[in-house]
Amino acid sequence: MKANLLQTPIVYLKGVGPNRAETLRTELGIDTFQDLLNLFPNRYLDKTQYYKIAQLQRSNADVQVIGKIINIKTVEQKKGKRLVATFIDDTGEMELVWFRGQKWIRENLKLNIPYVIFGKCNWFNGKFSMAHPDMELLTEHQKGLKVAMQPIYPSTEKLSNKGITNRVINKLMQQLFIETKGRFTETLSDHLLRELNLLPKAEALFNIHFPKNQELLAKARFRLKFEELFYIQLQLLTKKALRKQKIKGFDFDRVGEHFKEFYEEHLPFELTGAQKRVIKEIRADLGSKAQMNRLLQGDVGSGKTIVAVMTMLLALDNGFQACLMAPTEILANQHYMGIKELLSPMGIHCALLTGSVKKSERNSIHTALESGELHILIGTHALLEDKVRFNNLGLAIIDEQHRFGVAQRAKLWHKNDIPPHILVMTATPIPRTLAMSLYGDLDISVIDELPPGRKPIKTVHRYDSNRLKVFQFIRDEIKKGRQVYIVYPLIQESEALDYKDLMDGYESIARDFPLPDYQISIVHGKMKPADKDYEMDRFVRGETQIMVATTVIEVGVNVPNASVMIIESAERFGLSQLHQLRGRVGRGADQSFCILMTGHKLSSEAKTRLQTMVATNDGFEIAEVDLKLRGPGDLMGTQQSGVLNLRIADIVKDNDILKAARHHALRLLKEDPGLEKRENLPIRHTYIQLGKHKNIWNYIS
Repeated sequence: MKANLLQTPIVYLKGVGPNRAETLRTELGIDTFQDLLNLFPNRYLDKTQYYKIAQLQRSNADVQVIGKIINIKTVEQKKGKRLVATFIDDTGEMELVWFRGQKWIRENLKLNIPYVIFGKCNWFNGKFSMAHPDMELLTEHQKGLKVAMQPIYPSTEKLSNKGITNRVINKLMQQLFIETKGRFTETLSDHLLRELNLLPKAEALFNIHFPKNQELLAKARFRLKFEELFYIQLQLLTKKALRKQKIKGFDFDRVGEHFKEFYEEHLPFELTGAQKRVIKEIRADLGSKAQMNRLLQGDVGSGKTIVAVMTMLLALDNGFQACLMAPTEILANQHYMGIKELLSPMGIHCALLTGSVKKSERNSIHTALESGELHILIGTHALLEDKVRFNNLGLAIIDEQHRFGVAQRAKLWHKNDIPPHILVMTATPIPRTLAMSLYGDLDISVIDELPPGRKPIKTVHRYDSNRLKVFQFIRDEIKKGRQVYIVYPLIQESEALDYKDLMDGYESIARDFPLPDYQISIVHGKMKPADKDYEMDRFVRGETQIMVATTVIEVGVNVPNASVMIIESAERFGLSQLHQLRGRVGRGADQSFCILMTGHKLSSEAKTRLQTMVATNDGFEIAEVDLKLRGPGDLMGTQQSGVLNLRIADIVKDNDILKAARHHALRLLKEDPGLEKRENLPIRHTYIQLGKHKNIWNYIS
């Protein structure tokens, strides 16, 4: 079928018209025939059976009955009226009831003419009744496309109010198949169809909208899910190959004095096997003459910073500058302090640029940066300002990159005529399935072991009723010279409530841990940045033993002496947040503890989260559970959620199909990189079309 027929505006489909077209566009994003064709049902109702009224059961199930209406009346009730019709067949009678749209229904119902009705059956006042049934004249029903299983399409309140019911959408879908004669161009090669035993495209589309039986429906779904994931993978892999070809990177061919001196004389500890492996992967990228675009994943405390420092030294050894961008001032500050301490013995010039840096200091940073005398710049979004110009930026490192928007990241690329090498770091472990889709066009390195001497954190779940024992445990730890975090949830919508929780908590802790024996710091979002830093600083220096805080301490605070993390109302946190918070302790050589406090009332999902935290310290295992509980859009936060705007596939449930799709996409590009072989022309054509129309993948990283 001609692809351009599918690009016909939906307003031209018989039965739509301008008003319906506008509603379909605003509510479901349907502009064209193609969009309607790709509106897949959420579920299906089995309409293979017709019941007699005498056979009905009090089961509240959806049933289909043939009969006729013999009378209609309006019944007054406490609020408004209801319309009641008596419906009969040759075995008995029942009632049909409407609470809305009564005038229209009354004018359009025909008496003593056979109807097929469908809906939920209720037992009310000694007889069966059905509210707002789907109704169709028997003659029309017999003419329609015979559908054994009725599709139920996504809907919204506005659609229902405008009379665009499921039945209307069903009718429009039938009309679409009539106008296109159900002929749709094949989008996959014969080779793939044969090898995977896939339904042809036209057959799959017919059976997703009008399935004859469960088996054909399952085959149709598999075919369409595979196709969707296959083209996403094809696009990501092509993009990756293209960039390696097109975007020439600086060639860092030297491992020079800076790198060698640091490795031999200043490395604070022996590198783990995983760190050595990752540095090797990075060195291979930097010497490949193509731009590096690598994602470095490593759990909290796995030693990503040392890898970042050694990568920066490779840039310096080859005569280039490096920068590191972090999402918050606290984190940027911490990176700066840590990196400066490691590199100052070597006379390397580092600077920190954030919103709080004074103007005079800023100006001297700008000057030193442009002259090339400043080697490494660390900072926040401030690095992106136009005034910040490098002499020759060769490497940009982005920490916790999912917190930066796409446009912001792109600004870094344009600080040079040739884009710098990019290393993206994250302590949020991303499950493999999600990484394959979100970051399929990046190379991925994983640091999957902790530095030696780190003891795994012991995690326990305690109820509020155990609070006295928990407080006693805190006193014992403080006696040993340790420090403690107590964290309260922060949920934006209820800031006032959260503030109250935090202050109530702070007061009860202050009563149990009185001055002068105990010093307590408090940090929350309503404080001025300077006050926050002052309190943080007191805790870092060990002047206070307890830090009461909201989740502002989630990322990056490093206090090796803090060995206890208490998370209040732990059921209100997501899994990745709990894992991030737990990572604030366990940074020294002592045994560390994480105590999850909750009330007794817990949802089953909250129980799963807490059990997972107690059972494992492995961030990747936790991320897999999190993905199953929350779904992909949620897991990556709002900036990335549009990326996985999938029409039929589900990245969690269809993990196996995703792996198959990636495998076949990789193999195809290896055998026929330009998709030029005759048998691959349908794939090439579809790929080009996808690039032209609404494209959900073109802004991934």
